[in-house]
Amino acid sequence: MRSFDIPQLRADFSFSTPIQLRFSDIDGYLHVNNGVYFSYFEHARAVFLYQVAGWDVLDVGTVVGRIEIDYIRPIHLTDQVEALVKCSRLGNSSFDLEQVLLGKDSTGKEQVYATCKSVLVSVDKSSMKPVPVPDPFRQKLASS
Repeated sequence: MRSFDIPQLRADFSFSTPIQLRFSDIDGYLHVNNGVYFSYFEHARAVFLYQVAGWDVLDVGTVVGRIEIDYIRPIHLTDQVEALVKCSRLGNSSFDLEQVLLGKDSTGKEQVYATCKSVLVSVDKSSMKPVPVPDPFRQKLASS
């Protein structure tokens, strides 16, 4: 199993948001269903874009161009989970977000549950065509 330096991860990511686990997230194997991880990462991306970049998705849209998730260990209902998010690349109209789901398991031990890399594309909401990442957002993403 892959090893993580959790203090270094926390130092590398300046943004985190708590993830609320719901009973309905749990599947027949008594852990969070793998498809639910996408929702957790989506929620964390939205909070990050709003709180860190001030991104108004009602004005300038973003769409996911690619997403990769590595499942490290199962999340159980009693685990306390948070998501770390940072912008790792800025292109003209696209940018990459790296994310980590981590937290404490039922014994209090810190664990990494999953990692994610998303490529997001800035789009014009009326045409849904790619547009350059607006400068005010670009500057905030670059410093995140």
